[in-house]
Amino acid sequence: MNQPPINELVKKADCRYTLVVESSKRARELVAGAQPLIAPKDRQPVSIAVEEISRGLLSFHRNLEDEED
Repeated sequence: MNQPPINELVKKADCRYTLVVESSKRARELVAGAQPLIAPKDRQPVSIAVEEISRGLLSFHRNLEDEED
């Protein structure tokens, strides 16, 4: 499966860190039994999570107030 370019994925998040954290969280949800939001062409949870993010099916934001403490 061709993965979307990182530059396109970063546009969906505020930075690469957020992208990595959120895609790994979603991959863990998929491993735990959550249903994919797409018809997966690949069985790898990380690939599914990245594809969901690339299609705009997941939204997230970092809580910057916690980082200031």
